[in-house]
Amino acid sequence: MPVTITISTNGSLKIAAEDAGNVELRDAEGNLVPLPDGKNVFLCRCGASERKPFCDGAHKRIGWDGTCVPVVISQG
Repeated sequence: MPVTITISTNGSLKIAAEDAGNVELRDAEGNLVPLPDGKNVFLCRCGASERKPFCDGAHKRIGWDGTCVPVVISQG
């Protein structure tokens, strides 16, 4: 079953608690980053979190604009 990652408007990437058990998060060196059991996971997109890779709400304090622009991939 696919894991759903939801892009929050001007906020974090959310992995629902029911999907988090199927996600393996690793740092740049390949070390496993433990995820909280039974809880939603929110990953930072703004780069200002003091809890990277997790969101701490810093995007709200800094007025970050995380507007996503749809990307169209041509098949041809």
